Amino acid sequence: MPSSTQSETHHSLSWSGLVSLFIVYFVWGSTYLAIRIAVGPGSGFPPFFMVSSRVLTAGTLLLVLAGLTRQRLRPTTPELITVIASGLLLWLCGNGLVSWAEQRSASGMAALIVGATPIFVAMIEAVIDRKPPSLLLIVSLLIGFSGIIVLSYPVLRSGIQADILSIGLLLVGAFSWGIGSLLQSRRPVGLQPMVSSGYQHLSGGIGLLATALITHEPVPTPSHAAWMAWLYLVLIGSVLAFTSFVRALRLLPISIVMTYGYVNPVIAVLLGWLILSEPITLWTISGTALILLGVAGVFRVRSQRKAAH
Repeated sequence: MPSSTQSETHHSLSWSGLVSLFIVYFVWGSTYLAIRIAVGPGSGFPPFFMVSSRVLTAGTLLLVLAGLTRQRLRPTTPELITVIASGLLLWLCGNGLVSWAEQRSASGMAALIVGATPIFVAMIEAVIDRKPPSLLLIVSLLIGFSGIIVLSYPVLRSGIQADILSIGLLLVGAFSWGIGSLLQSRRPVGLQPMVSSGYQHLSGGIGLLATALITHEPVPTPSHAAWMAWLYLVLIGSVLAFTSFVRALRLLPISIVMTYGYVNPVIAVLLGWLILSEPITLWTISGTALILLGVAGVFRVRSQRKAAH
C-alpha cells in the first residue's frame, strides 16, 4: 500500500467530493434509526436477511442503472478482488454485525461505538505506514469522539441498553468498516463509483445471505414499518449514500471522509428535533460544538499537509 502521505497528496478537496461527503453526513445520520426499526423487536425482519435483501436489491439496481448509462461493467481481476474484499468487510463484517447488534442495543449506543471508526482508521494507517499520526490529528479525533460521548450522555446515563456480546460485535463491525474503507481508499479501482458500489453491494449481500442461511434465521415476516425502513435503507442509505461514500473516498483523504462517524450522531439528534420535536439540551449543544471542533481540526490537518507540499 502507498504511504498515507503519498495517498493524501493526490487528493484535493474537490467540490464533487465534498458534496458526496455531505450526502453521507446527512443520510447516514438517519440510518441507525431505520436499522433499529427494521430489525427491532416485533419487526419480523431477522437482521442478516434484512441486510442481505437490502444490499442485494441495491446492488442490482446500481448495476442496472450503470448498464443503462453505458458504464463499464466488467472489472479486471485486481478490481474484482478489491471490490469483493471491501464489500465483504463493509457489508458482511461491518453493517451486518451492526444490524445484528441493534437487536439487543439502543441505536444511540450503536452510533456511539461506530463513532470510534475514525480513530480505528488512524491507528491502522499508523501501523501500515510505520508513522504515527500528527499530534493535531490525534487531538482532533479525540475531541470529536468526546463530543459523541457528551451528545450521547443523556441516553447513556439512564442505563446502557446493550449486552456484552452486542457491544463486542459493534466494535468488530466498526473496525471492519474502517479496514474496508481504507482498502478501497488505498486500492482505487478504475470502475465508476456506481459500478464499484454495485459490486460491493452484491458481494456483501451474498456473504450476508449465506450467513443468514448458516445461522438458520427464521423466514422474514416484516411489519409495514419494517418494510418502509427497508425501502429507505435500499434507495437512500445504499443507492444514494453508499455510492456517495465510494465517490468521496476516491476524491478526498480518508481522514476527512471518516469524519462522517462524528457528524452522523449530530444529524440524528437534529432530525429528532425537527421531526419528533425532541428537545435540544445543553448536552446537545456542547457535544455538537466538540464534534464540529474535532472535524475542523481534521480539515486543518489536511490543509497543513497540502501547504507542506
